[in-house]
Amino acid sequence: MTAGAAGNLDAVPLRVTDPQRIPSQRYYDEEFFKLERDKLWPHVWQMACRLEEIPNVGDYAEYRILDKSVLVIRTKSGIKAFHNACRHRGVQLASGHGNCKVKGLICPFHGWRFNMDGKNTFVFAKQVFDPSVIEQAELDLAPCRVELWGGSAFINFDDNAPPLLECLGPVAERLSARNVEDLKMEWWYATVLPTNWKLAMEAFMEGYHTMKTHPQLQALSTPEMNPYGPDAGVMLPTNKTTPDEFVDVTIRFLDRLSSGMAGMVHSSEVEIAHSLRNMELPDDMMGAAGAFYTKLREEITTQGQARGLPVPDLNELAVSHEFHAVEYMFPHYFLLPMFGAMSSYRIRPLTPETCIFEIFSLAFLPDDENRAPVRPIVLPHESPDFPEIPRQDYDNLPLQQLGLHAGGFDHMRLSNQVEGMISNYQRLIDGYLAELDPQVLAKGQAIVNCGFEAPIRDIGFGPGPKVPAEKAEPELSPAE
Repeated sequence: MTAGAAGNLDAVPLRVTDPQRIPSQRYYDEEFFKLERDKLWPHVWQMACRLEEIPNVGDYAEYRILDKSVLVIRTKSGIKAFHNACRHRGVQLASGHGNCKVKGLICPFHGWRFNMDGKNTFVFAKQVFDPSVIEQAELDLAPCRVELWGGSAFINFDDNAPPLLECLGPVAERLSARNVEDLKMEWWYATVLPTNWKLAMEAFMEGYHTMKTHPQLQALSTPEMNPYGPDAGVMLPTNKTTPDEFVDVTIRFLDRLSSGMAGMVHSSEVEIAHSLRNMELPDDMMGAAGAFYTKLREEITTQGQARGLPVPDLNELAVSHEFHAVEYMFPHYFLLPMFGAMSSYRIRPLTPETCIFEIFSLAFLPDDENRAPVRPIVLPHESPDFPEIPRQDYDNLPLQQLGLHAGGFDHMRLSNQVEGMISNYQRLIDGYLAELDPQVLAKGQAIVNCGFEAPIRDIGFGPGPKVPAEKAEPELSPAE
């Protein structure tokens, strides 16, 4: 850590000074929320829309973040983004989804028009204006920086921020190897949670809560999937597990994970797992586990490719790329792979104690021009229509938000081994609030963008881990 990198950190209120303790006021303090609004969100890459939301020339999707609105548009020359404000008196031009190829974007106030490339094409009664205020260069829509990756358009309000891929770091390569850009939405749910945006994310940064919050998964866990020791309560102790028992519990686990998370394990992948129930296996449990997962990955790959789907070679990936069941992309985006399909989360702040939480179920689907476009289904956060697993998390989060206000509760206390992702990204937020050098922040982000249950890591500035990261428990793949 250089002196220049840390120059303004001491001025950040409520900053993380001990990486194992997160000040509770960061989740509800009005002034801290304003600092995030002013110094974080204007300078970070944000997943603005999935490209399949705008498949045709002229299609647009609105992205909202706090008091900003951006239109992402597919034009004849590619994806562009514009600030959503008429150049006359600032009225927003569009909302939601639509197509502006033929009519363009028409201001509902005075009828000014703009084409899909942002060029102003009509000013009503142009002669009533002084020519100096309606020069063409000043009338075209203000562009917003946009870059593409992983089947999505990302926007950044900061024209000087480092490129998207530089900020994403190694996570981009890991997920690109899984052909993430070819996944398609099966469904899209959204809700408003009575929870700070950071708190909403942190429920999905560790599996330590599974024992109590998701007992249906804990009961079906196998020893190699559970790093929490003898009190974890897993169903099958390693020294007593037979190969047939392992396969049975594993299939039941995948079944429950599929129904509870949908995209993370697709129903077609569960069907393949069931078809392997009677396969021949080695006599030892660990050998059986390796053989079963190898065959399952092989069948998901070959059957998918036989249908013309862009499923990568999952066995090759298991060797060439580290597996993480949850992949995080700072500041607000998650992808959750297991085999071919994935779940995805996007979280956006509304107020210090409310946020928008969106869930996407993603799969490799055949091309179909007649498939209806997927749009968000907005539900109350208590709705029974949410999948089982996020519904259980949603039950906890409002209680946690209230609990953070309790007298005597000043800090969260984190495990340095399995809750480190929370500490890592929180300290990166401090770097943005301190207005550190963008290259320093980009390097920190490439470290923060890591897998599920990461240990506390040195992100290049601020307080670092109190124990060497290599002493932390290794992350385990379902293949192991």
